[in-house]
Amino acid sequence: MTTTKMSFRTPGGVYNATPSRIVFGLGSISGLADEVRRLGATRALVVSTAGRVELARDALSILGPLGVGLHPEAISQVPMELAERGRARTRELDADCLVTIGGGAATGLGKGIALELGIPIVAVPTTYCGSEMTGFCGITISGVKRMHTSLNMLPSTVIYDAELSKSLPAAVSASSAFNALAHCVDSIYLPTISPLLRHAAVEGAATVAEFLPRVLDEPSDVESRQQMHYGAFLAGASLTGGFSLQHTVAHVLGGSFGIQHGLAHAIVLPHVTAYLQTYVGEALRPIADALLTDDLPGAIFDLLAATGIPTSLAADGMTRDDLARAVEIVIETRSEGVDSGLPVTAEAVSRILDDAFAGLRPPATGR
Repeated sequence: MTTTKMSFRTPGGVYNATPSRIVFGLGSISGLADEVRRLGATRALVVSTAGRVELARDALSILGPLGVGLHPEAISQVPMELAERGRARTRELDADCLVTIGGGAATGLGKGIALELGIPIVAVPTTYCGSEMTGFCGITISGVKRMHTSLNMLPSTVIYDAELSKSLPAAVSASSAFNALAHCVDSIYLPTISPLLRHAAVEGAATVAEFLPRVLDEPSDVESRQQMHYGAFLAGASLTGGFSLQHTVAHVLGGSFGIQHGLAHAIVLPHVTAYLQTYVGEALRPIADALLTDDLPGAIFDLLAATGIPTSLAADGMTRDDLARAVEIVIETRSEGVDSGLPVTAEAVSRILDDAFAGLRPPATGR
């Protein structure tokens, strides 16, 4: 066997850092109190959306005397005002731990609270976005969603229990899965990702692409849902290697134009991938191979079209008049991700958004 001399260095701090403990398996929520105790915490505040408050109450019941209350105020895009209100509530209750339960909105609010307070997070995701694996969080300030990075926001423990996602609506399953897939595509080509997490990006993409159709065809199949959690776990881990154009565009669409976060990722991913194919197609090839395709942008679009969720920005209420402003904000905020070295121009972003607005299938690229 021949060996190749290798040299690489990844950034310190939050990049390539993942939660120190993962608890994975059906029924694993039953150990929630033990996981809080493991962190040395004794006063846990449960954070959720209003729509998942019953699940949050179940978590509080499992915590028993370790639970000090509920904070069911999370909404998509993590407005800074809600993060500040959550910090005030945490201080009021003298909480020393956060338990976030639900989708990316709950995880994001927990991160927004912990960013300033520095208390540990036990994340219990019920969707497939993968954000629970990172110390990154997009927080909306004055109508613009800006990425924040901090080890304070990196959950200490993540519990994956697909029993909690059995009632997840099909559209939420699909959009959050595309959020995870976007993590894989947006990170694998960056110079900041570790070799280990490049493999996670490939395996995560393959797992999501294989099991999402099964979950949509048979929503009660918890084994397939657990596989989706596995894919989200890998995809989220890969995102810790860095983020760039895909996340910048999706954050602008969500924070400034109200497109639901996972759906924003889903609609623009085929078109950002087509742009990336021109410059870093070789770096994307392992994902294309894992999806058994010679045309990665087209394969992603076809997977999206098969889910039944919108494939165009126009179908989700955006207007042509919004596009020029969206381009401006993307160009303004693109430096919040990793410098990919790619020519991200207003013309390129405009083309991506025009195609996403129309919902066009990207032209076949081949290799």
